[in-house]
Amino acid sequence: MKPLKRIGVLTGGGDCPGLNAVIRGIAKPAMAHHGATVVGILDGFEGLVEGRTRELVPRDVSGIVNLGGTILGTSNKGDPFNFPVETPHGVDILDCSDSAIRNYRDWHLDALIAIGGDGTMHIVDKFTDLGLNLVGVPKTIDNDLSATDVTFGYDSAVTVATEAIDRLHTTGSAHHRVMVIEVMGRYAGWIALGSGLAGGADVILIPEIPFRWEKICEHVIKRGKHGSRFSIICVAEGAKSAEGDLVVRQKDSKRTDPIRLGGIGELVGAKINEMTGLETRVTVLGHLQRGGSPTPYDRILATKYGWKAIELAYEMKFGHMVSLRGNEVTSVPVKEAILKLKTVPPDSQIVMAARAVGTSFGD
Repeated sequence: MKPLKRIGVLTGGGDCPGLNAVIRGIAKPAMAHHGATVVGILDGFEGLVEGRTRELVPRDVSGIVNLGGTILGTSNKGDPFNFPVETPHGVDILDCSDSAIRNYRDWHLDALIAIGGDGTMHIVDKFTDLGLNLVGVPKTIDNDLSATDVTFGYDSAVTVATEAIDRLHTTGSAHHRVMVIEVMGRYAGWIALGSGLAGGADVILIPEIPFRWEKICEHVIKRGKHGSRFSIICVAEGAKSAEGDLVVRQKDSKRTDPIRLGGIGELVGAKINEMTGLETRVTVLGHLQRGGSPTPYDRILATKYGWKAIELAYEMKFGHMVSLRGNEVTSVPVKEAILKLKTVPPDSQIVMAARAVGTSFGD
């Protein structure tokens, strides 16, 4: 193992529970077992481009395993290769990767560990090709990275969404309403599927299975005829009808992915009310799914990910991403991790199990 002396760490993209547990899992062994200096880069790749760091000391990473968010800050608007720069004429998107590389070298980093989702891993791959020593740690509540069985943050998000569905059950049944809950999931429906199944949702709408309005309404009406005078519909923000498109709330050129989804829940609620006359209510969980303390599962997984990332760095396995396969944490080349998103297979066991207990997917 090469004696790496200065190791950088950053958190990129959207925040999620477990980021601090990973930072702790990286920093503690790096300091205690390898005698390394850990340089925290502030606000993700924005800090790498703009030159903002914070050297971490042991007390910084003590008592944070249960803390949500990230002590380093994060940003989903900081892709160094497509960096938003304010000019007198508006926002220009420029390639500022040279600034990021210069800062990496000026800080005398021997390695950089980047914690993030699909967008972060694409950036890791590009910088690796340019000669920097990077290791990736998969993070996303959407659970949509194909090279790992699970990403940390997913379990916490599903737990929050499931608890919300549990609460909607009681008020929905009391007032005989159709309760629509919109959860995150832009292009992959894992959160809606997991929380919908765990919470006993009657209809689950996900991006991978386009739905038909008449099928949803038929299912809700049928439940009423059989004595169930309320229904729970769990819909991913990226769900769409067979003849429709994604519901886009706004576009932001500064973001790595400029499309900001939102509004499908309101559309589903309004359509059901219009087509059936049933009273509907809509709840949008939004960033509640990202906030709060990580579940015990995510704390453990994040700690293992952090430890493995340090091991990969000292084994000189740069251009690799930490990966969970079964019960073991291993690694895969980042290039494999970014080949495709991990979406829900319509014929997967979890979908078949949901259908078997009477859940409709609106198809």
